[in-house]
Amino acid sequence: MTVNTIGVIGAGTMGNGIAQVAAQAGCNVILSDVNEELVQKGLRMIEKNVDRIVKKGKIEAAEKEEILNRIKPIVGLNELIDAEIIIEAIVEKMNIKKSLFKELDTICPPETIFATNTSGLSITELASATERPTKVIGMHFFNPVPVMKLVEVIKGADTSEETYERVQQLTALLGKDGISINDAPLFVVNRILVPMINEAVFVLAEGTASAEDIDKGMVLGANHPIGPLALADLVGLDTLLFVQETLYEETSDSKYRPCPLLKKLVRAGHLGRKTGRGFYEYK
Repeated sequence: MTVNTIGVIGAGTMGNGIAQVAAQAGCNVILSDVNEELVQKGLRMIEKNVDRIVKKGKIEAAEKEEILNRIKPIVGLNELIDAEIIIEAIVEKMNIKKSLFKELDTICPPETIFATNTSGLSITELASATERPTKVIGMHFFNPVPVMKLVEVIKGADTSEETYERVQQLTALLGKDGISINDAPLFVVNRILVPMINEAVFVLAEGTASAEDIDKGMVLGANHPIGPLALADLVGLDTLLFVQETLYEETSDSKYRPCPLLKKLVRAGHLGRKTGRGFYEYK
């Protein structure tokens, strides 16, 4: 399969990572955000990441320029008319994503596929904002995108088999492994991972063990590469709480209720590594 041009909306951490892997795979990329500052910030991050690959000897210096030249930065949406597949990677707010998809629906040709990088919002509901629900699909990458191999490919209620197959082929083209998922709250990985982290917070809050020993137990006893509380700090406690609350609200199942300690830390502004303090303190 060949894809000539991919649109990526959102030049933040996930969006610039997606743009990078697409450009590395030989695709032309239209990278869009709401203002020039955000777009340029995303481009700088891509260049920094590609420089790192060059220094590791994985690609030649000349190839760096080829990768960067494949990325066209834009502000707004109108030039996305040329993209065959558009991957949205903006804020995790359903109303904002639906508004975006509705606007894209009026700009893009009817054959353009709309993919969303949401980590847990309903693909079916997002598709309802368009006149092309058969061409709306989830394409959930993992952070950091250039490193992580997995993409969750999520079918909404009306996603066509043709759209699904095309996106799975694109996933492979980008050097990723796709797993097939039917639309459900948090999909697969976060559905399993987030409650596990939340349970670790409950264990800490109940005084059963220290944060260090909880993490050590899961690293040495379950062969996890990082403990759940250290992982929570890395992800961001506000992000973790948002995802946990989404799962709780979507299922109305009490087993998914967020731990009060997690809420308390977020309210205090202790969000993990990005603020210097979460379950651990960072310099």
